Amino acid sequence: MISYSTMSVADLLDAFASNEPIPGGGSASALAGAVGVSLLVMVAGLPKTRTGAPEEAADLAEASSRLRPLRETLTSLIDQDSEAYEAVLAAYRLPKDTDAGQSSRQAAVETALREATEVPLETMRACQQALRGGTIVGKNGNPNAATDTGVGVELLLAGLRGAGMNIDVNLAGLADAAYAARVREEREELEREGTADAQRVLEHLGR
Repeated sequence: MISYSTMSVADLLDAFASNEPIPGGGSASALAGAVGVSLLVMVAGLPKTRTGAPEEAADLAEASSRLRPLRETLTSLIDQDSEAYEAVLAAYRLPKDTDAGQSSRQAAVETALREATEVPLETMRACQQALRGGTIVGKNGNPNAATDTGVGVELLLAGLRGAGMNIDVNLAGLADAAYAARVREEREELEREGTADAQRVLEHLGR
């Protein structure tokens, strides 16, 4: 399996632009989130804070320590999403010309779709947590870097919502209604909380 997360920027963009089914929107959502977190980490690490108060620097250092692992998570999800979708495609290609084949194929598709749902759900979780950390960066960060913070938040929102769209598509194909209901509830809560935190950051930035 190709590792998209270790490609050069130019090669990765070419991969997204190709007519191959992967990498697709799920990987792009994770990538957007990873870039968004990176911008927040950058602002949190600047030597100048909003007013220069020591407590601001302490809060930003703590926020940065929580954001860095989220960037690593989102980076790994770029590849995980492509792997999960490749498994879905492989399941749909299984033979279905006999009753046994149909049953086996249906079980494989269900398993693959479930995994392909879990991956963007993890992307949503990471983006939501990063947006929560972004409220600290927006409140305490250097005002000269306000646009960097704002762009980071917008990228995380794109990652959050993009992953949510992928979840919706996969849930539509699952037979396990109880599982789908649980995921849908969490998905809606994550988007609601992430959107609210993003708005708080933008308010701190005067937007």
